[in-house]
Amino acid sequence: MATAASRAGERVEGQLETRTTTDRVLLRAFLERDRLYAAYAICDLDAREFARTRWGAAFDGDRLLAVALEYVGFAPQPLFLMGDPDGVAAVLHDVIRPRAAYVAGLPAHLAAVERIYRVAPGPPMVRMWVDRSSFRPAPGATARLLPSEIGDLNRLYNLGFTSWLPAEAVAQGVYYGIRVGGRLVAAAGTHVISEEARLGVVGNVMTRQDHRNRGLAKLTTSAVTQELLRTCDQVVLNVRSDNPAALAAYAALGYREHVRFEERLANRRSSGWDSIVAPLRRLFVSRKES
Repeated sequence: MATAASRAGERVEGQLETRTTTDRVLLRAFLERDRLYAAYAICDLDAREFARTRWGAAFDGDRLLAVALEYVGFAPQPLFLMGDPDGVAAVLHDVIRPRAAYVAGLPAHLAAVERIYRVAPGPPMVRMWVDRSSFRPAPGATARLLPSEIGDLNRLYNLGFTSWLPAEAVAQGVYYGIRVGGRLVAAAGTHVISEEARLGVVGNVMTRQDHRNRGLAKLTTSAVTQELLRTCDQVVLNVRSDNPAALAAYAALGYREHVRFEERLANRRSSGWDSIVAPLRRLFVSRKES
């Protein structure tokens, strides 16, 4: 049992309790309060993904106030936050303590994270969603990608965000692509799918630089979305708020904005490092203001 942390290094009188949990029923009930915001985390409750996760929770008595989900793997890994900001800070202080992570949380969570982590700047992200009633498919030819095409897919991604996918990601997910002259020039796929929750997450959308502005990302995203909606009740995706072209393309497919959130690289503070850096920061600020 741990007492909640109000801010890094300080304790509040023990109203909050923090601990890890593997109670999927409890977690699902909490996450379903905002199903679209928590879509990734809900999908991670499925048996195939759950073993790769670690969950921390903050309680006020028997009432669950906040959760933090750490996806286990090479750092930095995704870290999802939901619930009361003080509860989030308590979990990060006491239970879920990665040295580096890609933090996803609402703006209210950012201040809680910054008590314990140095957070890199970045634009807000937009969570968009679609269902069968709003989806408007884009006409055009695409092809379902096979696991045997993983080499072509990774060559395409390496042109942009230096991603690497195993063949099983294609086998277990949904990927569509467009070829020109036999070369894969555009693709879109999935991050995670939950059969239990009937949710799908679109991602890994990429077009070669010399084939952009032709609507190919819209076509591949449309194909993936259409396939997911055969079994999913909602499909979600993330897009940077400073990418109006992508926002417009997804809106044309029927995607709607649900919420804006922060997705930032965060590195845990160390007293030694901060004792060195903090005076330099203060010196820089004082010179800038003078």
